[in-house]
Amino acid sequence: MSEQTYVAFAVAGTFAAVLLVGFTLVTVSRTRRSAHVLQSQLESAGIQAVHAGAGASFSERVIEPAITRFSSAAARITPAGLRRGISRRLVLAGSSVRWTAEALLAMQLALTLGFVVLGYFVGMTGDPHILGPFWIPLLAFVAYVAPMAALDRRARNRQEHIRRMLADTIDLLTISVEAGLAFDAALLHARRSMKGPLSEEIGRMLHEMQLGVKRSDAMRNLSDRTNVQELRSFVLAMVQADVFGVSVANVLRSQSQELRTKRRQRAEERAMKTPVKLLFPMIGCILPALLVLVVGPGAIRIAHVLF
Repeated sequence: MSEQTYVAFAVAGTFAAVLLVGFTLVTVSRTRRSAHVLQSQLESAGIQAVHAGAGASFSERVIEPAITRFSSAAARITPAGLRRGISRRLVLAGSSVRWTAEALLAMQLALTLGFVVLGYFVGMTGDPHILGPFWIPLLAFVAYVAPMAALDRRARNRQEHIRRMLADTIDLLTISVEAGLAFDAALLHARRSMKGPLSEEIGRMLHEMQLGVKRSDAMRNLSDRTNVQELRSFVLAMVQADVFGVSVANVLRSQSQELRTKRRQRAEERAMKTPVKLLFPMIGCILPALLVLVVGPGAIRIAHVLF
């Protein structure tokens, strides 16, 4: 790189560092001012405030507020519909509470900006490359798409795991209810006996019921947090059984048989798709090698005879 390029990068880096330090100082000063105002109000009311901020770490006092501000800025420039879609994907992927749509958008924006800088260094500096300036939009596109693609993949895998475990879970519920357990106790037994995303969702549903939510509403919330049609049908059947007073054991038995039938049909469908999927690797990889082994010696012998 030339000397002018180094000077430009130095000026840009200095400006960014000064801006970041100023933003951090403003954030810290506002936080401390609000804390002092609250503390003075509590002391005037005769309440002794506990100084919890003295033992807070640097990340809790500086880095996390800065990340929160950056996430809020990224959320303001993003349409509301896109944020709702990302929130729905996070729910389907089973992400923790710390991962919100705003945090994911902030990470996506930071990755995009970082890969833009990387694309500039790769394509525009040093020795000339084949793509040249096209590295910048290429790497920026990869950085923009990669987080959402990873989130969608995790959501699909989680929903598929729930679909696979649903039949076994309902079988366990059927056996438990027919053995004399109540439906809530059978759900708790299934939560303790089985592991995986479906068990976590059942545990969350039981927790909502302990907090006072009706069982039908908690089951509807369970259905809304997933994208599995079989689970939606099971929840609808159980809610109707709860409303109309139908025997839970009979409903569980019929749902168990139906889910086992659907699972067998899905297995047969995948087995029928296997020959079609194997056709292209056979044509592209196995058939040329087989032709070389079968036709190759004859072609070499013909070539020696004729030429």
